[in-house]
Amino acid sequence: MKIPQWLTSTICAFVLGAALLALGVSVGAGWLAWSYRGKIYPGVSVGGLNLGGLTPDEATALLDKTLTFPITGKITLEYEGHTWQAHPIELGFVLDNRAAAQAAYAVGRHGSPWQRLADRWAAWYYGVNLPPVAVFSEPIALKYLDALAKQIDRPKKEAVLAIKGTEVIAKPGRVGRRLNRRATAAALAALLPRLQDIRLPLQVEKTPPQIADPSAEAQRLRAILAAPLKVVLPAAAKDDPGPWTFAPKTFAPWLEIKRPPHASHFVIDLNTTPLQGFLERIAPQVERKPANARFHFNEKTHKLVLIQHAVIGRHLKIKESLAAVKKNLLAGRHKVVLAADLIQPRVGDNATAEQLGITELVAKYTSYFYGSSEARIHNIVVAAKRFDGYLVAPGEVFSMAKVLGDVSLDTGYAEALIIYGNRTIKGVGGGVCQVSTTLFRTVFFAGYPIVERHSHAYRVLYYEQTPSGGNNPKLAGLDATVYAPVVDFKFKNDTPYWILMETKVSVPYRYLTWKLYSTSDGREVEWHTTGLQNVVDPPPPKYIENPKLKKGEIKQVDWAAKGADVTVTRIVRKNGKILFKDTFYTHYEPWQAVCEYGPDTPGMPPKHPDPKHPCRPDKPDEKDKGD
Repeated sequence: MKIPQWLTSTICAFVLGAALLALGVSVGAGWLAWSYRGKIYPGVSVGGLNLGGLTPDEATALLDKTLTFPITGKITLEYEGHTWQAHPIELGFVLDNRAAAQAAYAVGRHGSPWQRLADRWAAWYYGVNLPPVAVFSEPIALKYLDALAKQIDRPKKEAVLAIKGTEVIAKPGRVGRRLNRRATAAALAALLPRLQDIRLPLQVEKTPPQIADPSAEAQRLRAILAAPLKVVLPAAAKDDPGPWTFAPKTFAPWLEIKRPPHASHFVIDLNTTPLQGFLERIAPQVERKPANARFHFNEKTHKLVLIQHAVIGRHLKIKESLAAVKKNLLAGRHKVVLAADLIQPRVGDNATAEQLGITELVAKYTSYFYGSSEARIHNIVVAAKRFDGYLVAPGEVFSMAKVLGDVSLDTGYAEALIIYGNRTIKGVGGGVCQVSTTLFRTVFFAGYPIVERHSHAYRVLYYEQTPSGGNNPKLAGLDATVYAPVVDFKFKNDTPYWILMETKVSVPYRYLTWKLYSTSDGREVEWHTTGLQNVVDPPPPKYIENPKLKKGEIKQVDWAAKGADVTVTRIVRKNGKILFKDTFYTHYEPWQAVCEYGPDTPGMPPKHPDPKHPCRPDKPDEKDKGD
């Protein structure tokens, strides 16, 4: 059958039109992709804020400037006519504007070419509005609610017997109440992402008391309150703490009146919770945790040198002690002996190197801290001392935070610079990470398994110093931070031998050396590093006028550092065979220099910052240069 001429012409025109349309779409898509390389496509918004045409950094800055709800929002918490006001950020609610900007940038850049084209078209034609990226920290909310709980919470009181002097009187019960912190936090987590002011009733749980008349047992109670309660340690030595004496007025609130099921009379009982709190408070005096002796290893004689005596532990048996107090006091006896056990440490003063399998130096590493402040050096000395002579048992997972203990002014630390959040600030314990980094590297090169390790937020050049004071970027990615008890460094002694740690700090020469003594099982370590990758220049310096500073006073509070990614791999072999492999990935954020200056300081903020000296003000003849 012959096809009509008009139909042939129509088909040809259609095919030609489709081809031209496809070509136009392809050219248009290419132009759009080229025009918006590194920028968010048009029509893409976050929280109703148009970000089209902006880079992710520009979008982040705009979102930071515009979406101020975490700081300016008002959250009103209510309970029985009382109100408490807080900003969302105080309740742990923040916006991750960088993540939101990255999500906006990703629109039209994923999937097949047609999918990306369709997404870009939809964004341009219909618009794409992404929700802000909300981050809610329940621990921060709970900490805030803890403060409210102190005002709201009160214990339930049954009908109790109280004392005025030595007189026994009856008091009615009282309804107890407790702020349900988690339920309230959950409600906040559900409402805060709306980015609207909130009035939220606190969720408080009430517990009604069982009311009882204490008069039937009043006479017996008078006998109980007739004398002080004296608590003593068993076989107490002269230098032991105690005895402890509680006047009747002190222990009277511990007495409770209960009505057993199906009983018509009241029973006097002793609430041991306050006494338990007392026993827990005196535990540091009464209880002693067993502690192994500490030694140094004499490399000439291969003998252990005792540097700290072992501690025989004394365990206060709280449950048994509470039972003894309760039984005796309710029977009218006022002298009670507490229950305690003695615990021997695993390693005593007479332990030998042969017994522990300590025969040689298996690892040694030295780090340097030139340029450190006196406070930072002080903290390095204090922290390193905690580990000198410490023994790690075979099979033990060593926790640095556990041995380090509390880092505070009370435990001998000073205030120095620390990384907190996205700032470098003055805090207690700055310099402790010099110790954790040194231990990490010692363990790393010794070939022991790393159980937990956390890197710093940005590159700290102390940890890349060489003996000459130079910088070795190859050491990037081999740092470790410890922030007890949340952030820890752990490794496992996977050998049948004990490990003895020795630390030495040279203050004059600014170095810390960490040694591990044990018995080598033939393991060898091979390691590789990618070096610094994806290097990102630091953001421009930030200048803040600080009214607390004088005119002309300039203070640098943060230092610039380039961001980068580093991947370090380690292969541990034993007798030529691979024992295990592990990889340590580190991402360093680019860090911004921050300068504070007093009001009316000439040349600040500088219009032409010196990259090497960002806090140096403009000279008078340079202030308007280039304007």
